Amino acid sequence: MIRNATMGDVKEIHSLLNHFADKGLLLAKSYSALYDQLRDFKVYADENDNPIAVCALHIIWENLAEIRSLAVIEGAQGKGIGRELVRECLKEAANFEIDKLFTLTYQAGFFRKLGFHDVDKSDLPHKIWSDCINCPKFPDCDEEALECSVNDILNS
Repeated sequence: MIRNATMGDVKEIHSLLNHFADKGLLLAKSYSALYDQLRDFKVYADENDNPIAVCALHIIWENLAEIRSLAVIEGAQGKGIGRELVRECLKEAANFEIDKLFTLTYQAGFFRKLGFHDVDKSDLPHKIWSDCINCPKFPDCDEEALECSVNDILNS
C-alpha cells in the first residue's frame, strides 16, 4: 500500500535511507531534513503499515520537480515497489501540472528502464544545487542526472 508519510514514519524512513547511504547507494538525510520535507514523501507500507520503501517528490520550480530518496528494503527489492512509488510521484507531479522531473542518482539504470533519459547536470537550473551545498560530496557530485516528461511516461 502506498500512502503519504506521517510523523510516525520519520524514524523508520531515517533508518532506511541511512542504511543505504552507509552503503554509498544514496545520500543520507538528517531528522531535521525529513521533518522539514515530510510532505514530499510517499511510503510503501507492509501489511502492518510499516514503511518498507520510500520515495520523495520535491518541487523545485515552475514545471520542475525532483524524484529523490528512493529506497526499498533488501527483502522487497525486485518486486516492482520502487517502480510503483516513482509512478505515484509521477501522478502527483501531473496533479500539480508539473511535466518535467529529474533525479540525481547512483541507480541510473533503474530510472532509464522507467523512461528517464540522461542529461548533463550543467543543463539543470542552478536552483537545484541549493540542497547540494550541504552534501558531503559537494562540489564533487558523482551522481548521474536523468530527466523525463511526466506526460510522456504516464501516457506510454
